[in-house]
Amino acid sequence: MTENYRSALGKRIVEQRYRALLDTWPVEKTELRVPTREGETFVVASGPEDAPPVIALQGSGANAAMWLPSIAVLSARLRVYAVDVIGEPGFSAPSRPELGSEAYAWWLDDVLRELGLSEAAFLGVSLGGWFAIDYASRRPDAVTRLVLQTPSGIGRQKLGVLFKAIALRPFGDWGARKLLRGVAGVDVPAGDELVDLMLSVGKQFQYRMGTIPIFSDETLAGLKMPVFVEVGGKDSMIDTHATQRRVEANAPNALVRMLPEAGHLPLKPSRPLLKFLGGAP
Repeated sequence: MTENYRSALGKRIVEQRYRALLDTWPVEKTELRVPTREGETFVVASGPEDAPPVIALQGSGANAAMWLPSIAVLSARLRVYAVDVIGEPGFSAPSRPELGSEAYAWWLDDVLRELGLSEAAFLGVSLGGWFAIDYASRRPDAVTRLVLQTPSGIGRQKLGVLFKAIALRPFGDWGARKLLRGVAGVDVPAGDELVDLMLSVGKQFQYRMGTIPIFSDETLAGLKMPVFVEVGGKDSMIDTHATQRRVEANAPNALVRMLPEAGHLPLKPSRPLLKFLGGAP
């Protein structure tokens, strides 16, 4: 069964590279496989067990390996649960319920219950930010703080990167690396294992198709918990200026931080983000 991959071989390639990266996790970790109504969910837990809990949700086409550059700093004072989102190229179930349904909230209910948590802070990147907003809007009592990095679902999606991807497809690895550099907003080093995993995902994985739902002003206004948003001024995938305007106009307890030179993919957590989560002295 290839599930969300183009082939069984492609699935093995991605999973082998993912496993190799997990074996380089820079801090002590516990790998968990928890049962949920959508199938088994893979979680990597790091940080002091008695520290404030944080549920970390990665973006589309990614997995817990995306936290490798930041986990040492994040988990120094926080208990971080890096959750492989279902339907993405990690070790969680391939299930992909419809975006906008309550299925993802029910799934996260199960994850929190299996982790023994009644509430936690949520940290979401890109599509992971969409899931975090969706859950916070449906389960406000379960979300203590909401941290969103370049979140989907607030500003419109940009289509230019899709046309660029089509144009660069004939150029193989060179084109894929150039596209990734444009998305990330930084140079992509050759020989980097995390970059190689991302390139493998691009070749072997079948991404979600369709438009990501946009949250209404009323939904944003309903986010009563403290909210911290970081967006990049050079984001090639999302209109982050609209994101900033809508959050500031509607979310009553939100702080938005625009990083003028940043792209779509954050690399390491900023000190303001860590301080907001309680992970900085």
